[in-house]
Amino acid sequence: MSDNHREWWRSAAIYQIYPRSYADGNGDGIGDIAGIRARLPHLRDLGVDAVWISPWYVSPMADAGYDVADYRDIDPLFGTLEEAEALIAEAHELGLRIIVDMVPNHCSDRHPWFRAALLAGPGSPVRELFHFRPGKGEAGELPPNDWQSCFGGPAWTRADDGGTSQGEASEGEWYLHMFAPEQPDWNWDRPEVREEFESVLRFWLDRGVDGFRIDVASLLIKQEGLPDKATLPEGAPAPDADRPEVHEIYRSWRRIADSYEGERAFVGELWVPPESLPRYLRADELHTGFNFPYMQSPWDAAALRGVIDETLAQHAPVGAPATWVLGSHDATRVVTRYGRADTSFTDRQQPVPVDLELGTRRARAAALLSFALPGSVYVYQGEELGLWEVEDIPLHLRQDPAVQQSGGTDPGRDGCRVPLPWEGDGTPFGFSPEGTGTSTDIGTEPWLPQPPAWKDHTVAAETGDPDSMLELYRTALRVRRTEPALGDGPMAWLPAADGVLAFSRGSGFVCVVNLSDTPVELPGHTTPLLTSSPLDRGLLPPDTAAWLRTE
Repeated sequence: MSDNHREWWRSAAIYQIYPRSYADGNGDGIGDIAGIRARLPHLRDLGVDAVWISPWYVSPMADAGYDVADYRDIDPLFGTLEEAEALIAEAHELGLRIIVDMVPNHCSDRHPWFRAALLAGPGSPVRELFHFRPGKGEAGELPPNDWQSCFGGPAWTRADDGGTSQGEASEGEWYLHMFAPEQPDWNWDRPEVREEFESVLRFWLDRGVDGFRIDVASLLIKQEGLPDKATLPEGAPAPDADRPEVHEIYRSWRRIADSYEGERAFVGELWVPPESLPRYLRADELHTGFNFPYMQSPWDAAALRGVIDETLAQHAPVGAPATWVLGSHDATRVVTRYGRADTSFTDRQQPVPVDLELGTRRARAAALLSFALPGSVYVYQGEELGLWEVEDIPLHLRQDPAVQQSGGTDPGRDGCRVPLPWEGDGTPFGFSPEGTGTSTDIGTEPWLPQPPAWKDHTVAAETGDPDSMLELYRTALRVRRTEPALGDGPMAWLPAADGVLAFSRGSGFVCVVNLSDTPVELPGHTTPLLTSSPLDRGLLPPDTAAWLRTE
């Protein structure tokens, strides 16, 4: 893979940090910037090229920071703006780029502009920066339309026009929130909103960030009039997502990014139909988009090949690189998903029987498959340790708003957000510094409980163990960085038995993945570069991947 600094995003390995769960530097049991700075060498040694940091902005934390009250400052929970600037500089010194999360669809109900809108009352200009509407019914007691929140329930909350939202005696207008009530949607038809976010982009670009991950990038524009979905003709475009007007926003953002020295990149969180994706990835819009179909695919050779072919076909007309993603802060951890009888993707699922040994073997093979495909790849924190979903978190400790809005029927996403284990034989496994807990030799208990079995999956325990997930990731990422055939570029499928994927990346590099139930022969090769599990008398076992040198 070329080490060319230009268009680094085409081939990068990008590591996602969920700040509150990566590392705790000040001993309060919650991850922070000090913890990230202290653990940057882990990322250097892992071999990633860039780090995506989930929201660290000032926030009441109704949705783990995705409810932003101030886009230009760091929440005290995580540290200070000065610490963030130091982190960016230190990452650059280690050869790591920094991507920060941008949340443009909605803000916090504590954002100064929204607070001003509540106080100003109906008909005020500041309310036009959001979507305020009178309700239906004789006394306006019904929501303005039938839209539903992504977290469940109506996408509308009635405001007290006296200045507080969500009061039991609310008698005012309603405001739109496609997520939690604490996350009012911006009205992107207003030029003030567009100018504000362009200013925010420049604020962080001026501080040296290398790119932005754009949260729910397709939702910004709403159809004029906010019509009921039930009244739209069959097949009509959604009124609340993937509107054509959104592209001018990203064209303006791209002009801003391109005006800075170096290669600054955007990655969009794009839950859009396949035919829509290329429109976001044109040369004058976003650089890349999150590959959800790949992340959603079951562990099945035919299904994965279909997703890979479709992904490459979608990206080819606009010349954009593909991305390959196994998990994130919103998805069930891959070890758990692949250890179930049904390996298809579910957003969140009530606990079902899981074979962690099987899931781990498949996750190892999936890592080599992903790293060998053309384009960039994402690693969600903890995947490199083989961590599994923590499904037995007590309900009273869960903080995902989806839990509350569903009345507890949705277990939420906290199971994939449990703080990382770094070292030691017991909690907090080095997540918090020693001397901050109930005795001098341990740290504070983390904000979510860690399984005791993670003692065998700490960074310290896995370092140097040739059979560990961590050493597999380190080796694979090192080969990926130095192998000219890997990263962005062509690939070609090779003949393979049923249940087997085999492809060439050129320069004599071949990847073979056995998803069948029986061992299979490897194609002719001179050197096995890396295997996810040991070969069985020269055969590739089930749920195993191999990288081969054929010339």
